[in-house]
Amino acid sequence: MSRFHAPRRLAILASIAMVALLLAVPGVRAADTGTAQTYLVVFRAQALPSNAAASIKAAGGTVVNSYPQIGVVIAQSSSATFRSSVMRNASIQGASATAAFATHVSDGVAGTQSDASSPVVNTPVSDTDSLSGLQWDMRQIHTPEAHAITGGSPSVVVGDIDTGLDYTHPDLAANVDDADSVNCVSGVPVPGSVAAMDDNGHGTHTAGTIAAAANGIGIVGVAPNVKIAGIKAGNADGFFFPEAVVCAFMWAGTHHIPVTNNSYFADPYLFNCKNDPVQRAIWIAEQRAILFAESKGTVVVAAEGNQADDLAHPTQDATSPDDTTPILRTVRNNCAVVPVEVQGVVGVTADGNLLQKSFYSSYGVGSANVSAPGGDSILQLTSDAPNGRVLSSWPASLLTVTCLPARRVVDVSGATYCYQQGTSMASPHVAGVAALIESVGVTRRGAVAAALENTADPIACPTPEVLAEYAFFPSLDNGAPQTCQGGLGYNSWYGKGQVNALSAIDG
Repeated sequence: MSRFHAPRRLAILASIAMVALLLAVPGVRAADTGTAQTYLVVFRAQALPSNAAASIKAAGGTVVNSYPQIGVVIAQSSSATFRSSVMRNASIQGASATAAFATHVSDGVAGTQSDASSPVVNTPVSDTDSLSGLQWDMRQIHTPEAHAITGGSPSVVVGDIDTGLDYTHPDLAANVDDADSVNCVSGVPVPGSVAAMDDNGHGTHTAGTIAAAANGIGIVGVAPNVKIAGIKAGNADGFFFPEAVVCAFMWAGTHHIPVTNNSYFADPYLFNCKNDPVQRAIWIAEQRAILFAESKGTVVVAAEGNQADDLAHPTQDATSPDDTTPILRTVRNNCAVVPVEVQGVVGVTADGNLLQKSFYSSYGVGSANVSAPGGDSILQLTSDAPNGRVLSSWPASLLTVTCLPARRVVDVSGATYCYQQGTSMASPHVAGVAALIESVGVTRRGAVAAALENTADPIACPTPEVLAEYAFFPSLDNGAPQTCQGGLGYNSWYGKGQVNALSAIDG
């Protein structure tokens, strides 16, 4: 999650000609690293000039993919001087290597292409699948009551931007939208649900919360009749590289996907700072891609994070880069988290079965819009939620690999599930409710977001006695104690409150 400063004016266009001349002279070439590196190259205009590919080539790179709608090119180069060379082009705003820029998804700790003209068909469903009794999270946001009205419409597609999804899972297979699924890990979209197959487990879990079918097997998702598209942007290790994130949002926008769920942080610097010349191009490219998707009508729902940070008052980042060795650095309010702090994104904090914010959930005035069940395995164990976590689907091939033994559940049919906790689990609940709202005919992005907030059940900041329970769980980044700002109508822990599926479609 991050921000970038506007760059300084760099050298004149004539320097590009000089680079080309040097490359053309025998025996004169840029230093070669021997290993191709991927770069995001951002042009100043949100369009690509006719000589964009030539500029990349002149600097020693090749174009992997381009997004003329937002003025972004994904390039590769083995030249150690590629960035400095390409930045001599005055039409280029920034260029950043992406190999070390990723964020790992983690548990909370310390069909057919959507067509707006398609008829909306809503069919009620019952929450009587074999594992429905374990879904405290669904009862808490009143999905069984909502399902008596509608299980959602198959004309609505939710794009789950995650590690992919298991299109063969018995609770998902009937709802998988093959035409809108894609693998974006390389930065180049590879269409189809087979390409988007989950090799981590995280994406199958979030997909199940959104759209597990009401079929007698396992669990029932928030919107069990809608279509789910796997937009694979996270790799097997659970890292989301910037080129994949840009590709994912461009895919969602160009395919007019109504809702996306985003249960991750998009690059290694949890707080991405506008001033940083290394991060700048990544921030700009990701922001442009998200705003592009939103401009096409996509409702972007995103997790707040699991660091117990107050995103409105950041002071220190001890998490990043989390794909290598974290380096402690000072951050301020000109640093932000992507996607949750990008304009228009619906930010989601996590709560548990006692309707308290989960001990790990980040929060903040301005970034927190609503809350939803993400689980809490420490402060909120109850008879209804004995381990505090959220149950959802998991690939059978990965059950014994990426799901801890105590969290595994196998349905009588043989379908496999896993208990997890995190704001990653909260966000898909909200994406599912957004899909239900779209299913009953509210399709304008701003109206859907407003409905999510205006029909949420308000939750006040905790009493001093409850707040004292969080003293053992300060921010993972700066050690600050968790505090809550605001009143019942809006506060930094719950936003407008916990989403209510029934009120959202019947309000």
